[in-house]
Amino acid sequence: MIRDDGIELNTKLEKPEGAERCPLAVIIHGFTGHMEERHIQATAETFLSLGCATLRVDMYGHGKSGGTFREHNLYKWINNSLRVLDEARKMDFVTDLYLCGHSQGGLTAMMAAGLKHEMIQGLIPMSPAWMIPEAARKGEILGVTFDPARIPEVIRSPHGWELDGNYVRVAQTLHVEEMIDRYTGPVLLIHGDADEAVPVEYARKAAGRYRNARLVILKGDTHCYDHHLPDAMEAIRQWMIGR
Repeated sequence: MIRDDGIELNTKLEKPEGAERCPLAVIIHGFTGHMEERHIQATAETFLSLGCATLRVDMYGHGKSGGTFREHNLYKWINNSLRVLDEARKMDFVTDLYLCGHSQGGLTAMMAAGLKHEMIQGLIPMSPAWMIPEAARKGEILGVTFDPARIPEVIRSPHGWELDGNYVRVAQTLHVEEMIDRYTGPVLLIHGDADEAVPVEYARKAAGRYRNARLVILKGDTHCYDHHLPDAMEAIRQWMIGR
């Protein structure tokens, strides 16, 4: 567990067998997700097979961490990620830090990498949902529309979840482009071109803006790589081998 602003964050640290000193990858899940999802576990297993330790975290209001889903927002997630990175850097076995996130976790990782650019040796946004701030400013969040100047106190999704209106207020203030420009290290973007949640154009736009980015597009694949998860993991493997 890592404590952040009074909230207990559920974390799981795994190290390669026999490793005394090695790199560490911090891995962040997405909106409504948790650290035990199939694609998150596969990502951790891939890093471990490469001799890299992993630190998975359930973010505020998700999985087994404190806080409620309804009250979570991107300020809280960004602060969670910064706290986790600070704790990771204190671990005496860590040689380098990598940051990987999926969907809203990918957006969070992009923001955190910009804020702690000097600390991160490599960034892997997977299906990053960096359209969220833009959509919030237009008055749409995950299929729910509203007046962006008169944000309702509660956003209710047809899928059954509820969000406090502050989620939208926070999202409207974020400008991801600034954080992209602050991070000059190596970046691997992975995205399915049949992603039903985040259009692949956002990955293409990010790849064009980062100074040192590689983009892997998985043909016909979904947001969570339901069809080509091994290909997504192979992309991480090849990118890490090339470091």
